[in-house]
Amino acid sequence: MSKIVYEKYDGGEVTDAMLAEASQLFDENYGIWGSNAAKTGAFAKPQSRVRLSKERLRTQYLPDGAACSYVRVSIEGRLAGNAFACRWIYHGQTVCWITQLVVHRDFRERGVAATLLNQTRQQDDDIYGIMSSHPAACLAAAKAFGSGLSAAYLDFIRQHAGAVMEASPIGYIKNAKLRGSLFDTEETNGAVSSVYTQFFVDHTEPLEALAWVREGMDWPLGELLDGYEFLFLLPVRRRGRSSSRSASRSDAVS
Repeated sequence: MSKIVYEKYDGGEVTDAMLAEASQLFDENYGIWGSNAAKTGAFAKPQSRVRLSKERLRTQYLPDGAACSYVRVSIEGRLAGNAFACRWIYHGQTVCWITQLVVHRDFRERGVAATLLNQTRQQDDDIYGIMSSHPAACLAAAKAFGSGLSAAYLDFIRQHAGAVMEASPIGYIKNAKLRGSLFDTEETNGAVSSVYTQFFVDHTEPLEALAWVREGMDWPLGELLDGYEFLFLLPVRRRGRSSSRSASRSDAVS
């Protein structure tokens, strides 16, 4: 039996100590740079770990004036995962965008990611979005916010993704370039719903995961190309819950 504690904070409540822990979790569990890392920047070295300082976490994921939140889960006193989210208004609707989702390697494949995302939900959310190079993140979002990942959402993504992202106060979301046959029918590289972020991380693990996912389902978002991330956007499936800061406990980890 394991003690699990989920905690949710508004952006202004997040301390430097929390960000230092989040930075360590990211550095040790996110991934490594790929062979084309230099295209991202001189700081990126192939096969070295992707790192994110607590200072950059604050400026990039908790920018001043933006409605941001932070959710983390501890298992037996260890930080097992966390998620950052940002909200903004698009055509009178509230967008909740997951700006970062990281789960410690020791606690993956236990439903931690989906439960973390469930903790980010607020009653007045209308649209959820995520960009990620890992199919597990998109599947977790589909489980937490929708009724599963299917082609049924593609038309919604095609119609709204560009304008939703343009309205974002988060720079890397606002500046990401839509890519794939969903947005340009002349694209034939296999991408369907993607963004080009020039984030050249190593895709070995995500591609292995994608191959495994495709054994059990018709993956609708297409291929994962170098420097690309999948884009998933969906309208809210309503579920009542409090939007206040909360801490919840579960009895065990399966």
